[in-house]
Amino acid sequence: MRILNSTFSSFKNRSQSKGFTLIEVLVAFIVLTVGLLGTVALQSNAKQASYDANQRSAALALANDIVERIRANDTADIVANYSKTFSYLDTPVEKKCLNTRCSSSEIAEYDLYQWNKALRVSDNTGALANGTVCISPTADGDGVNLRVVVAWQGRQKIAESSASKAVTCGTIANRKTVVLDSYIFMRSA
Repeated sequence: MRILNSTFSSFKNRSQSKGFTLIEVLVAFIVLTVGLLGTVALQSNAKQASYDANQRSAALALANDIVERIRANDTADIVANYSKTFSYLDTPVEKKCLNTRCSSSEIAEYDLYQWNKALRVSDNTGALANGTVCISPTADGDGVNLRVVVAWQGRQKIAESSASKAVTCGTIANRKTVVLDSYIFMRSA
């Protein structure tokens, strides 16, 4: 048996596979495109989740801040002084209490002024997008049950749980909430 090793025999094989590499390149390009689109979508979702996580951290820090301010001003007038609901649309009324002697109600006004400024992201002084705050202290024997609810507008569209829907603070689309419950013992006079 004799093997032909001529240029005509290899030419015959080439003509049968003509265009095959072009199809391989097109398939590889489609696979690469789908992979890149998936990566871009993943990056977009990660950015939204990072934004929402930063907003949640800011809301928790703000809620802890007002609770500590209320603890520091623990007089019998806590319920009257701190029972408030306000949003990012409310313009805080400036109250100065740094270089002057202030009563507990004036300190509460100052605390709420400072805290409302920290909430307002619209004028570049605060941290939460479209934030709403509900502070509800209720007297209970020797102290005060305090509930601070901070609601804001998140970027991710995640369905609220039934427990989250039961919280009635803020009516924003894509509402996210942080609820902080605390108990403050009253100082004896």
